Amino acid sequence: MIDGVELIQKTYSKMKAKHAEARAALGRPLTLTEKILATHLEAIADEDGKPLVRKKSYANLYPDRVALQDATAQMALLQFMHAGKREVAVPSTVHCDHLIQAHVGAKPDLLRAVDENQEVYDFLQTVAQKYGLGFWRPGAGIIHQVVLENYAFPGGMMIGTDSHTPNAGGLGMIAIGIGGADAVDVMAGLPLNLRWPGVIGVKLTGKLSGFASPKDVILKLMGILTVKGGTNHIVEFFGEGAASISCTGKGTIANMGAEHGATTSVFAYDASMERYLRATSRGAWADLANLHQAELAADPEVLADPAKFYDRVVEIDLSSLEPHLVGPHTPDLAHPISTMKATVKREGWPEAISSALIGSCTNSSYEDVSRAASLADAAMKAGLKAKVPYLISPGSETIHLTMKRDGQMATFNAIGGTVLSNACGPCIGQWKRDDVTSGTKNAIVTSFNRNFRARNDSNPETLAFIGGPEQVTVMAFSGRLDFDPRTDTIKTPDGKDFKFPEPRGDELPTQGFLVDKEGLLAPAADGSKVQVKVDPASTRLALLDKFAPWNGRDVVDAPVLLKAKGKCTTDHISAAGKWLTYRGHLDNISNNLYIGATNAFTDKVGEGKNILTGETKPFPDVARAYKAAGKTWVVFGDENFGEGSSREHAAMEPRHLGGAAIIVRSFARIHESNLKKQGMLPLTFANAADYDKVREDDLVTLQGLPQLAPGKPLTVVLKHKDGGTDSFSVNHTMSAEQIEWFKAGSALNAVAGGTK
Repeated sequence: MIDGVELIQKTYSKMKAKHAEARAALGRPLTLTEKILATHLEAIADEDGKPLVRKKSYANLYPDRVALQDATAQMALLQFMHAGKREVAVPSTVHCDHLIQAHVGAKPDLLRAVDENQEVYDFLQTVAQKYGLGFWRPGAGIIHQVVLENYAFPGGMMIGTDSHTPNAGGLGMIAIGIGGADAVDVMAGLPLNLRWPGVIGVKLTGKLSGFASPKDVILKLMGILTVKGGTNHIVEFFGEGAASISCTGKGTIANMGAEHGATTSVFAYDASMERYLRATSRGAWADLANLHQAELAADPEVLADPAKFYDRVVEIDLSSLEPHLVGPHTPDLAHPISTMKATVKREGWPEAISSALIGSCTNSSYEDVSRAASLADAAMKAGLKAKVPYLISPGSETIHLTMKRDGQMATFNAIGGTVLSNACGPCIGQWKRDDVTSGTKNAIVTSFNRNFRARNDSNPETLAFIGGPEQVTVMAFSGRLDFDPRTDTIKTPDGKDFKFPEPRGDELPTQGFLVDKEGLLAPAADGSKVQVKVDPASTRLALLDKFAPWNGRDVVDAPVLLKAKGKCTTDHISAAGKWLTYRGHLDNISNNLYIGATNAFTDKVGEGKNILTGETKPFPDVARAYKAAGKTWVVFGDENFGEGSSREHAAMEPRHLGGAAIIVRSFARIHESNLKKQGMLPLTFANAADYDKVREDDLVTLQGLPQLAPGKPLTVVLKHKDGGTDSFSVNHTMSAEQIEWFKAGSALNAVAGGTK
């Protein structure tokens, strides 16, 4: 299997010819997005031989590599074991970053995690060795930072089983978050089947200054696009402002693009990327990119007249951008910091914050750490210490080692901060919090990328706000949610007014990075003799059984398991936190199915009516009861259903417990794709108001399944308890190939059966 320079040479050798073919087929110049996708396309036409149409056609693409994190890798690799392959077909890696719980500090937390999760790590290591994947050990770093430091390259394409895979867009790569079944396809040598995306252009002008940071660019954009404005689009950044931002700053912006629903985000190759490649010992990669700069940017005609080639153009002036916070409970509620005093007062939010947290996969670069440390150092010299717990999550062991050598770690320790393991930690709910009990209303500020209710600490009363690491750091000293470092001061122990200086930091370490040399276990030369470790008695890991194929008939008289009200993310569908323990055991983790969803009939969370018994029970119990009675069931939902993490458990669990269809006003991209892969029917109301017709005791029939075809609606008939009925149309976005997945019972069944 090729990797490194050879892989890049192979990719670059195809670009000019592929781009010319795409220009001819589409009849126009190309955006950068289209250039990179065209390089990896099976064909520039759809199933009927027609040119690809944005947001309508499906395309088959061949990514250069796959990355999996430990929470999602378990189920992905359990599925890959069914694919009948001796080894992965493309370079692939596993990263152990999600199972480490943050509590007291880096070393003890890591040791405890290794002890508690040893059987999972043993499984991942042995299956990686058997099938030719690289294995990044616990503590080596967060998947996206490690990918940026080691694998991402301009013009490449990768997929990852984590929604923030787009982080690699900061290094000019099309990097897409997907579910494990999509990863299985690509690792098996099959294409990624993807809706041909629309393209949103974001023109950045001016240059960041003062307390404004790359994080504020994406926070500002979140307020513009909202959590669904990027759905079925790739966001492409351009302009002189884009070139002024560091490579890792671009990564921060691309990373959090997952929150507005975009397929991914990407920047054109420039000098900052060259600097980063050389600083991370990839000078040969930079030399190759320099030879292909024209292919690694949008065509000149596109940049000269953006409105003609992008579906939408958004312009952000970096010179006038101020620090932002977004939240609470949603990442698109954006507040310029100058408005926070009035907003906090108007909304009745706590003025005091209880914790401040920086780092995570989106803000753990050397530049982020050094800018935050410069503020902490200035405050320390004025006699100040952090007023609230201040937690730092380095992105990788390379960052950890380098910040220790260069003094940032000493500064953080001196002001009362706690440096955590190189892992996701509180960002994904892996936070054992001792200072606030569940049910207590409080506010926290983080530099993370997601802030859904109860996500970080399992407390639904925690109001989580996201800001840049600089803004979060100054708030750790002020202790206030409405603190504006540009105008506000803090009293020092000697009674003086301290005003923070503007943050300063190096884009890259002047002495170079101290590279982690212990984190990676390379693929085995011969994995045929490796025995995969799965204890048959384990409560955490279980080999998979295949889902049953479709029976060839309509769904008739299925009960309504859930009618979800409002936001229903993958956190609500399949909670993380303590449930990460069971990510490799489908039956056990299915006990969290929809436990965070709000029941539209009762406004209760996590429970609904069993129409067979009349009892109200947790949704997993009701689903199991229906399955035991031989009844399949359906779920109804609101807008952007399945927003958030890429976890395919949110699709596998309803399939495992007997679900047939999810019918909603609109889907988030990854969740819709995951449902298709697992043989579920993801359907949308033709008329959104039909959501209101669904009653708690309805029996649901789906008509038209034997005639299921691309673009052909189905009919839903609701049989009400009072004897009345309602019927309405529902749409789907399944291609002919995806319909075959449904018929086979899942995409994996189709792969293993040779029908794909």
